[in-house]
Amino acid sequence: MNGEQQYDADAGSSVEEMEFNWDEYLEDTGATAAPHGSFKHVDTSLQNGFAPGMKLEVAVKSDQNTYWVATIITTCGQLLLLRYDGYGEDRKADFWCDIMTADLHPIGWCEQNKKILKVPEGIKDKIPDQEEFLQRVLKGACSAPANLLEGLHRGKNPLDLIAPGSRLELQNFRDSLEAWIVTVIENVGGRLKLRYEGLEDSDKFDQWIFYLDPFLHQVGWAAQHGYSLQPPLAIRSLKSEADWQEILKKVKEEEEESSVPTDLFKDKPVIGVHSFSEGMKLEAVDPMAPFVISPATVLKVYNEKYFMVEIDDLRPERTTSQSYICHVNSAGIFPVQWSLKNGLHLSPPSGYPGQDFDWADYLKQCGAEAAPQSCFPSLTSDHGFKENMKLEAVNPVDPEEVCIATVTKLKDSYLWLQLEGSKKPVPDCIVSVESMNIFPVGWCETNGYQLRPPRKAIVNKQKKIAVVQPEKQILSSRTVHDGLKNQELNSSDSVVINGKYCCPKIYFNHRCFSGPYLNKGRIAELPQSVGPGNCVLVLKEVLTLLINAAYKPSRVLRELQLDEEAAWHGHGETLKAKYKGKSYRATVEVVRTADRVADFCRKTCIKLECCPNLFGPQMVLDKCSENCSVLTKTKYTHYYGKRKNKRIGRPPGGHSNLEVAMKKPNKRRKRRKHFFVHKKKRSSASVDNTPAGSPQGSGGEEEDDQDEVDEESLTEDSTSEHQDELLEESEVSEKKSLSSSPTQSELSHSLAQDRDKRKRKLRTFSFSDDENKPPSPKDIKMEAAEKLQLDSNPLEWSVADVVRFLKSTDCAPLARIFLDQEIDGQALLLLTLPTVQECLDLKLGPAIKLCHHIERVKLAFYQQFAN
Repeated sequence: MNGEQQYDADAGSSVEEMEFNWDEYLEDTGATAAPHGSFKHVDTSLQNGFAPGMKLEVAVKSDQNTYWVATIITTCGQLLLLRYDGYGEDRKADFWCDIMTADLHPIGWCEQNKKILKVPEGIKDKIPDQEEFLQRVLKGACSAPANLLEGLHRGKNPLDLIAPGSRLELQNFRDSLEAWIVTVIENVGGRLKLRYEGLEDSDKFDQWIFYLDPFLHQVGWAAQHGYSLQPPLAIRSLKSEADWQEILKKVKEEEEESSVPTDLFKDKPVIGVHSFSEGMKLEAVDPMAPFVISPATVLKVYNEKYFMVEIDDLRPERTTSQSYICHVNSAGIFPVQWSLKNGLHLSPPSGYPGQDFDWADYLKQCGAEAAPQSCFPSLTSDHGFKENMKLEAVNPVDPEEVCIATVTKLKDSYLWLQLEGSKKPVPDCIVSVESMNIFPVGWCETNGYQLRPPRKAIVNKQKKIAVVQPEKQILSSRTVHDGLKNQELNSSDSVVINGKYCCPKIYFNHRCFSGPYLNKGRIAELPQSVGPGNCVLVLKEVLTLLINAAYKPSRVLRELQLDEEAAWHGHGETLKAKYKGKSYRATVEVVRTADRVADFCRKTCIKLECCPNLFGPQMVLDKCSENCSVLTKTKYTHYYGKRKNKRIGRPPGGHSNLEVAMKKPNKRRKRRKHFFVHKKKRSSASVDNTPAGSPQGSGGEEEDDQDEVDEESLTEDSTSEHQDELLEESEVSEKKSLSSSPTQSELSHSLAQDRDKRKRKLRTFSFSDDENKPPSPKDIKMEAAEKLQLDSNPLEWSVADVVRFLKSTDCAPLARIFLDQEIDGQALLLLTLPTVQECLDLKLGPAIKLCHHIERVKLAFYQQFAN
């Protein structure tokens, strides 16, 4: 630990690891904590043994010699909120008492000890017959536990009763059902460090297990349930059989001293009856290395509750096996094809020939059957976890470590967690939402355990990028998180962080004019400033906040997009925008050095047609130097839109798409209105001089007709690289043709005609049910050169065959999507244009090209194999 602290100090950290603060970290990353209610095992561990509704006998305040029955309303540590029975729903007489000091007893104590039960004065009139009332309220009532009200355990949290030195029995969950005695070395909030009895001097085989784990039991459990007490195979050879028997004899003699109350385990999950048979195949995650999903086999069935699962390994030279004991509710076992149905990668068994794993072939090859769906418990998605949420999680490679974890993916009741700060990097871990190895934010601090903080998460205050996210605006934290991580990893490359590459604070001056694209209300909700910190990271965060503060985020992203024809002055960063359920991404130029930040901010403001002081290193206190507040929106847009080239000047090699939009924006806009006004049902009075693509009037109205043009140059997140290239080419050609047009009237006329043609074309693409069927050879007439000769029946093609075919066409870059979606020959023949567009999320152009090749395969199939 000292070595690590020294290293951090050398690296320039001004705060030790111990001072990690969750509140600051969540604020810095813009992330949210997973809700406490999602960790049921932690909720259970916090219960003090008393529950609302339990009844007990309490001394009456006005007369200490008499007692009355009270009900627990709520609990808080060793404090109980009580209400005397008879007050009904009246809360005015509720009172708090301390378990340690108050005169509290279980029901029946007064009768046993000849004490008087007497109705308190406040409710005497409501209870005419005391005996009859007591019989009624105590019928079926649950008394508070006597052991927690009297004796040594009085006022103690039940969890504290599992003290170091206590003994338990732990089932072997790796290779057999035998159990062995373990001693509690440490109890951290119910998470127990256990050492096998007989290994007092060695911590090599220590286990960390939560006290509610189904494999952990009180001493005597094995004998009661017919299991033998034997040390695990891993440690059995360390001592002779006689030594182990001697250890067992000693434990039985000391059983009374080290025993744990049995009611501690009352909340343990009950193991149900399974219906697995030997030889069944399934998909599984090895709990010792929960990073991949693999094919597995039910190797052995012990009884109706337990069975052994082994991860498949086809290598002839293998020396060890990955096997472990399961029960019906074990996490990480899934039916065959679960991965495929959820779009997840299934890792083929070690030694499996080829990369394309197919369950049907594999089952046939092994001569095995798949475990039926009925064998598996139903999975739930009602758990409260969401992507990018933060929590604390045990490192499966080193269970001593509890790390900061980020939810990167969710499927049903399973989470993919990225661990930060572990001594050795580990891949994303797959855990169940009911896992007892995940904990809410702050759990380590509450229980006095060292949480592994992210590397260099806490640095000098002037180096931090502190972004306070407004409550109303929910932004993705991945951008900020990844940026922070990159900044930490690349800090050595960027010379000194507070030198040439350190960006000053960037202020959002929300009183300045926000222009036609940005929502003034959302701008006002942004933090006052971002930074200081690494230039690329700070400016990327600023642009992300602005994109999310727009009326149409995709439109602002398009305005910021890096033009291929522009001179390259900085660093390309990919930014994302979401609009109307679709995600877009584009490369945006960001400067890397501090001396260019002010100019970059000003030019970006000009692109967005807002006040050049809306954001930048200067804070506008009272009056903006641009005097933007005295101008109306239309005048201001006119001022900065039409005349800005003369007034402010454009950067060399400015964005050509912006140039086209600003040469004569008004006429282009009016021509567009002429075509769409009947659809929008707007009066002519609503047309103003805002530039093309600007929201009209206040800027709050969304214009669907503009989407066609605005988002052509953006790439949807789910599309392939090929589409990026196609879109860029089409955009460049469109810009060239537009910029070469001689007059404005010709420009607007050609745009109008182009839109008209596009609309007519779109209307002709209507697909009836008949058209969705595979075409017959008679319906399609192709050139001889286009005819396809197939070597094999496409119905029998594997995913690899489909990918190979696509790579031989001009749709080769789309092969990646088919590989990811696992589309084989049968699926390929069922694809139609609407399906390709909707399910593969392709734009019309690439979709039509792809369907052309699919139709060629269908025709060849009918000609060569259908008969």
